[in-house]
Amino acid sequence: MKLPSGNTPRWIIFLIDVGLVTLSYLVAYLLRFDFNIPASEWTLGARFFPIFLGIRILFFLLFRSYAGIIRYTSIEDTRRIFLSLFLGTSLLYTVSIGYKFMFESELFLLPNSILTIEFLFSLVTLVLFRLSVKLLYTEFKNPHRVRMKVAIYGAGESGLITKQTIDQDPSAQIEIVAFLDDDKSKIGKKLDGITIYDSNKLNDVLDSKKVEQIIISIQNLDPIKKREISEKALNSKTTILNVPPVKKWIKGELSLKQLQSVRIEDLLGRTPIVLSKENILLDLENKTILITGGAGSIGSELVRQVLNFNPKKLWIFDQAESPLYDLQQELKVKGLISKCEFVIGDVSQKERVKHLLEKCQADVIFHAAAYKHVPLMEENPSEAILTNISGTKYLADEAIRQNVLKFILISTDKAVNPTNVMGATKRAAEIYCEAMNGKSDTKFIATRFGNVLGSNGSVIPLFKKQISEGGPLTVTHKDVTRYFMTIPEAVQLVLEAGAMGKGGEVFVFDMGESIKIYDLAEKMLKLSGLEEGKDIEIQFTGLRPGEKLYEELLTSEENTIETHHSKILIAKLASHGHEDSLEKITALISLFDGQNNDSLVKLLKEIVPEFKSQNSTYSKLD
Repeated sequence: MKLPSGNTPRWIIFLIDVGLVTLSYLVAYLLRFDFNIPASEWTLGARFFPIFLGIRILFFLLFRSYAGIIRYTSIEDTRRIFLSLFLGTSLLYTVSIGYKFMFESELFLLPNSILTIEFLFSLVTLVLFRLSVKLLYTEFKNPHRVRMKVAIYGAGESGLITKQTIDQDPSAQIEIVAFLDDDKSKIGKKLDGITIYDSNKLNDVLDSKKVEQIIISIQNLDPIKKREISEKALNSKTTILNVPPVKKWIKGELSLKQLQSVRIEDLLGRTPIVLSKENILLDLENKTILITGGAGSIGSELVRQVLNFNPKKLWIFDQAESPLYDLQQELKVKGLISKCEFVIGDVSQKERVKHLLEKCQADVIFHAAAYKHVPLMEENPSEAILTNISGTKYLADEAIRQNVLKFILISTDKAVNPTNVMGATKRAAEIYCEAMNGKSDTKFIATRFGNVLGSNGSVIPLFKKQISEGGPLTVTHKDVTRYFMTIPEAVQLVLEAGAMGKGGEVFVFDMGESIKIYDLAEKMLKLSGLEEGKDIEIQFTGLRPGEKLYEELLTSEENTIETHHSKILIAKLASHGHEDSLEKITALISLFDGQNNDSLVKLLKEIVPEFKSQNSTYSKLD
């Protein structure tokens, strides 16, 4: 049987509703008088009927109870029906009582019992009519009734809305078989006819109910709990979806198409960071801020978050034209562009940096511009030195000349006991900032953290691309581990550290536990509904030149000092001869014109004595 593709005209629904309340009026009379209605009551009922029907029609029109799409009947439709009938009945009571007192009659115009019976019967018939049409439509739409079995985590309002959204879309071919919740008072009860189970019994429910998909409906779920649920589901080969935040619902209503797949970031999430927003506000409000590398992964997020603290002006400096343009358009849509200046340029160009600092008159600089890809920098050490060291030096020197209040260097865990050129250049940048602190009123601060999830060129976008292409996923070594942090989390800690910095510190962030890249690849395959060895392969390619098996945040000679923030520590660095370091860095930059990689790397090793290259080309220079 082919169902009509269009919606039933509203005037037909309106006429059916009028017919049903007319029937209810008659049934009320029959029940009131045991199916033996006296002639006088027939006369009274007929006389009162036009008033009754007029009031019912009036409230149908006022509440538009006929306007909903019948096959998608929801609680909102039921609410409109109830209100139109209840208020109409209240008015009918008033008319009947008014008749009694106005004409000093012993009887009401219509017995209250008839009005009550009619109200109840009308409510039931109008709602049942809609539910019956909805049920029939669902059955005919899915004649084979092949449905995916789904469980909803969260038996609250969001969970109920999720179920009703699914129920209203027959094409979804979904059957809700269970709710799961942490609230012990809800366990064993039913929500919209579906049993609520203890979330601690998730594995049992997934197995016994043959659940193919779980939908996480709870808003602002604790990241650790979310990770726990997701991993259990993945181990049972159950796909996972998220209900988006309420603010993203279209006109306050959830759409089935808005359900989102759980991201790998959700499986690595930790307890949200609590910021000292007052301190950051004091540090940034009404200040002129310069962010170098402002179009990059960290830089662009710094832009977004700094704008939350009401800067006077925000200068965004980057050599990447297209990403800078994209960021400009994003801020324009958000109405934030009036506070921003976008400048294209390279930090390694001394005169360009000088002109920029003279023009912007920055109070605070966040220096995020750097080359960061280890293998490429191994092959191009001169460019790594030019940008990461010379660029930092030019910017730091000019910051002192322009009386900048604070200079925050974004560093990396690869600067610890570096085994590659990139890490060594970042450590040299730290050393230069450490040496310059105290030479003026400018406070130099460095922040050091590991990999950020989803940043340009990181392993997660690479794995996503490889999965979309059918594989294989490439991992350098089965035991290689890395620290990971989300981009917003890293930037929040940078702002916090920048606000608390007094000058000369290298702040180290609590990165949590290091994660095996192989485990990360496996989880991403499971999130994609794929199985290693069956649907796609993971291949091991071997460690690349300069690449470590694991990263460190501190050297063995360093320890830390606690701060007021549990996730931020101050590294007590092994001392370097400042003047000697400055001379060698100046000499390194003067060597640049020669483009002699061996000479550059050899001098870099003198600046960073702990630099032990794993690249056979440079290891002989030790």
